[in-house]
Amino acid sequence: MFIHQFIGGTAPYTVLLLHGTGGDETDLIPIGKSLAIGANLLSPRGNVSENGAPRFFRRLSHGVFDIEDVKVRAAELAAFIGDSAKKYNFDASRVFALGYSNGANIAHALMFLHPGVLAGGVLLRPMPVIEPPAAVDLKGIRVLIAAGDEDGMTTPEFTHRLAADLTQAGAKVDVKWMAAGHELTPYDFQIVQAYFKSLSS
Repeated sequence: MFIHQFIGGTAPYTVLLLHGTGGDETDLIPIGKSLAIGANLLSPRGNVSENGAPRFFRRLSHGVFDIEDVKVRAAELAAFIGDSAKKYNFDASRVFALGYSNGANIAHALMFLHPGVLAGGVLLRPMPVIEPPAAVDLKGIRVLIAAGDEDGMTTPEFTHRLAADLTQAGAKVDVKWMAAGHELTPYDFQIVQAYFKSLSS
């Protein structure tokens, strides 16, 4: 189980808010409220601690991930979403991720490992974590990647690789580049708002 917050809304979809390293279940709620207007918000805290900083899965060093732990944590998160849909009475087929950094990484790992759990989402400053299974089918989901062209945590090559993996699996992928590093910018918020606004139109 995850420590989490849930805020009910009036829109016909739910946004799964996934914080970055060191964040918690409160971090992205203001962004969710202002950019995914009216949506249900489900915001868990990562169950892994890295020197006291919450994360959604273990890493062995910068950019080197514990793949078996990724699989375990993705399964936990998939089960949590299903349980939460029953508990809070929202449509489990209309859950969209909004993840930043480590949260973006567990979001795309969830897409690859448990297709169907997420209907799409926004990945802010992600990097590839796992090789997608050969048979994964992500047709019908729309993924927005927001990358910083001066991001010291990842590289454009990693961004292109992740976008290619998602596209190969059938997802419709849109990559937006920011004149920024790993931090978020006003343009990030603008494109996030446009993504979620399109879900209600």
